[in-house]
Amino acid sequence: MPMTNFDIKNIDPEKEDNLSFEELIVNMGPQHPSTHGVLYLELTLDGEVVLDCRPHIGYLHRSCEKIAENRTYVQFIPFTDRLDYLASMNNNLGYVLTVEKLLNLQVNERAQYIRVIIAELNRVASHLISAGTLAQDLGAYATPLFYCFRDREKIVELFDTLCGSRLTYNYMRIGGVKNDLPPGADTSIKSFIKYEREKLKEYDDLLTYNAIFLSRTKKVGILKKEVAINYSITGPNLRASGVPWDLRKEEPYLVYDRFNFDVPVGEAGDAWDRFKVRLEEIEQSFRIIEQALGGIPEGNPTVKINKVYKPAAGEVYLRTENPKGELGFYIVSDGTTKPYRNKIRSPSFSNLAVLPELVRGVNISDAVCVLGSLDIVMGEIDR
Repeated sequence: MPMTNFDIKNIDPEKEDNLSFEELIVNMGPQHPSTHGVLYLELTLDGEVVLDCRPHIGYLHRSCEKIAENRTYVQFIPFTDRLDYLASMNNNLGYVLTVEKLLNLQVNERAQYIRVIIAELNRVASHLISAGTLAQDLGAYATPLFYCFRDREKIVELFDTLCGSRLTYNYMRIGGVKNDLPPGADTSIKSFIKYEREKLKEYDDLLTYNAIFLSRTKKVGILKKEVAINYSITGPNLRASGVPWDLRKEEPYLVYDRFNFDVPVGEAGDAWDRFKVRLEEIEQSFRIIEQALGGIPEGNPTVKINKVYKPAAGEVYLRTENPKGELGFYIVSDGTTKPYRNKIRSPSFSNLAVLPELVRGVNISDAVCVLGSLDIVMGEIDR
């Protein structure tokens, strides 16, 4: 049977609407490995181009804030580990600092120095996971991720020696810390810093200036500083957009005002800048740790654990610079042993909220890159 010739010139203009596109809705998640947790993204597509994105959260909700109202101030410390579980030490720190402010409690200097050292080590560990998972999201398979986990393992081993745990530490205490640094900890930490500085050069060769990595991250997911500020973006994501805001500099807590370190910032605010800023922050954390180890005073940083604290009725808010941004605790006391209200301000919530602004108009594969570069953890979003 002969084929019928088709001439595009003979298309009826009145029927051209029949050739128009249809929007396609794709559900990414809630178990998708690229979503950094139990997250569901509802993507509206034109072909492979993202027209809109609606994040759906709540799959990991555990009622942490409500639980706090039924626990004493000390009993809630382990629950803070479950917020950003990749930076549990930093969560512990932010909470106990807030309670200490509520109690007008002074902490000795050795405990403050140890808190800084441990918090910065956990910041390094968190940034390593961010770098490795972003590379995996972009199709680099397992090599960069395994390298990052290999280096993070050295920090985890130190924390295991310090407090007997590898992920959820429950180390910070109201008034101090659970244990003093173990013997030889300063030598081990300095050895790790020397080792990791060499590995950071490998990451630059493997990822930062890799042609494929650059093509996947440069000019992708550009977050303008005005948009970042309007969405209350904080941490490395804000600094990558060119805003040099770091609470350790702007509102120093503990003994951060005694240390010299820089605040890395980006220029374009794209996925590459967000990745690069985190790698640069690892070096700045090393500078802080070295200064802290060199000036740590003598004393006993541990405290006798009081099972019951009764702060005077009142309210207090305190925020700290967590690896993913500003973590804030707002605590209301009614004079009893349990807080009347414990509101948690998580950085990942704001970081996720801006995602639709960044992925509209990009390819669906680039949407995965943008999400990975924001470095969110659902544990502190679904609280």
